Amino acid sequence: MQIIRELGALRDAVRALRDAGQRIALVPTMGALHAGHIALVEDGLRRADAVVTSIFVNPMQFAPHEDMDRYPRRERADAQLLEKANAAILWAPSVEEIYPQGFATTVSVSGVSQVLDGAARPGHFDGVATVVLKLFQQVKPDVALFGEKDWQQLAVIRRMAADLDLDIEIAGVPTVRDDQGLALSSRNAYLDEEELASARTLPRALGEAAAAIGRGEPVAGALTAAVARLAEAGFDPIDYVSLRDAETLAPIETLGERPARLLAAARMGNARLIDNLPVHVTTSNDK
Repeated sequence: MQIIRELGALRDAVRALRDAGQRIALVPTMGALHAGHIALVEDGLRRADAVVTSIFVNPMQFAPHEDMDRYPRRERADAQLLEKANAAILWAPSVEEIYPQGFATTVSVSGVSQVLDGAARPGHFDGVATVVLKLFQQVKPDVALFGEKDWQQLAVIRRMAADLDLDIEIAGVPTVRDDQGLALSSRNAYLDEEELASARTLPRALGEAAAAIGRGEPVAGALTAAVARLAEAGFDPIDYVSLRDAETLAPIETLGERPARLLAAARMGNARLIDNLPVHVTTSNDK
């Protein structure tokens, strides 16, 4: 696996893969890799011949009061995991390589980026869209893979790719969870053992709410019950628990024919955790 830090060298390496007739997948990350990231690489190798993985803690998507300075960084261990997973290239640029002096352009995706996490973290998705578009321009992948845990991020990137006519397949990969259902996240490292046990209430509360909504129970009641359970477990603040159209992220009051998604964000200790689940109408024949 090549570890590359300069854009010229990256373009040369990608060109060599192209000249060899290889289809290229991109897996963008901020490092502190776990099994969820490796699942993205593995899926990339099923969809393409070579995987380029990026590690870049993007300052544009952090507000001044957020955790950029303490976000976990362990490039050496990450590189070992990626090499074992058969990634072809690790693109690990500096901030100056991505945002050189005088950089003045941002990408904004209206609608899907303005609700939920977009409302809770103003400007966050402008930073995400900007860096992802730069990565797309740098690597020019055939397919790019993103985890479904960050469902709103995936929706923003899909909207951007469609709106800007990007000839890139945007693939969502199912959330990887621990043996008790908690979505794997680099920020889980902020939790102590007691907080980790309490954090596992998040997927359970969402699962109960999704099942209740699927049975036809009132959406508002199911969401209120989920919020109450999270509060009882010690989550504070609870930014949102909301039922949304899976593509547009418009709020949903009753299930219809369009795919629906139940999304939540809440803080446990020093970690702000997000999760989501699909919601389907169930019948007495469903198991």
